[in-house]
Amino acid sequence: MKYGFWLPVFGGWLRNVEDENMPATFDYVKNVAQNAENLGYDMTLIAELNLNDIKGVEAPTLDAWSTTAAIAAVTNKLEILTAIRPGFYNPALFAKTASNIDHISGGRISLNVVSAWWEEEARQYGGVFTAHDERYARTEEFLEVLKGLWTQTPYSFKGKFYEYENAYLSPKPVRNQHIPLYAGGESEAGKQVIAKDCDSYVMHGGTIEEVQEKIEDMRKRRLELGKIPFDTFGMSAYIVCRDTEEEVQAELARIQNIQEESAGYAGYQDFISKSQLNVKVSLEDYSVSNRGLRPNLIGTPEQIAKTILAYEEVGVNLLILQFSPQLEEMQRFSEKVMPIVEQLRSQKLGAL
Repeated sequence: MKYGFWLPVFGGWLRNVEDENMPATFDYVKNVAQNAENLGYDMTLIAELNLNDIKGVEAPTLDAWSTTAAIAAVTNKLEILTAIRPGFYNPALFAKTASNIDHISGGRISLNVVSAWWEEEARQYGGVFTAHDERYARTEEFLEVLKGLWTQTPYSFKGKFYEYENAYLSPKPVRNQHIPLYAGGESEAGKQVIAKDCDSYVMHGGTIEEVQEKIEDMRKRRLELGKIPFDTFGMSAYIVCRDTEEEVQAELARIQNIQEESAGYAGYQDFISKSQLNVKVSLEDYSVSNRGLRPNLIGTPEQIAKTILAYEEVGVNLLILQFSPQLEEMQRFSEKVMPIVEQLRSQKLGAL
């Protein structure tokens, strides 16, 4: 299992807790990223929204790609997985930006392709927001342009949304191929594009049964397309790790008490109405972003470790974790949970 974490560009993950002691500042996220390398984390995911859907639209949120370049320059080992939303970018200009940042990082950049869901944000920032399936059609062309510019010289393309003739891009990405593409999606249109054009599949938090079904479906789709299986299946999850059951329940009560007047409620309504989800999302689910409570990585260190191994058995090999407050809880997880996972895995292998 690899361990990633969401960089706290929104100032936290809890929609009903105003101040999580993790400010949306570069100084804070730099501290988080540098500490994470020492704590054994493999990846950070940098979300991209111009408005803060967790703390409310008036709250600060860091820009994704300038933050990515800066984090790349002050870290040495972390894979940096940053969201890209095609409706906000010219793909040729973005291909240039991403390739340049890939060189700053020494080849550690990956893209999390997101076809967008927040109509109000698109209105405020001039993004393209169309019907759901058309957003994925644009995404498909966008990815084709990125791959073409990263691997061909010169490159020409003519599609419904984009057109280029004899375009040159240099430098190419560090690994002399396209930058790795991750994506998640639950609609039929989304899954078709992911299976065809991406390299890894990432999922919102889900139960073991839900996640297993998604992984098996994506493996089948890749096989039917004659493509090699994905080597990475990632899942988001929020960690509640405490030494006793009483402490666990107290923390759950604190973070799940989201109300309709909360700052993040408008974003919740927009999300569930503009996305084609395969599960019903409750307010309790949405109290933590990205359905982070649904995997139930909640409990004592040993309970969480056993649950992680259960997800590993159905094919999850990357956890992209959220914590609050970030630094303190990341350290707790690293020191108390990661070693138990390794210990339990070794015991299981030894018993075979």
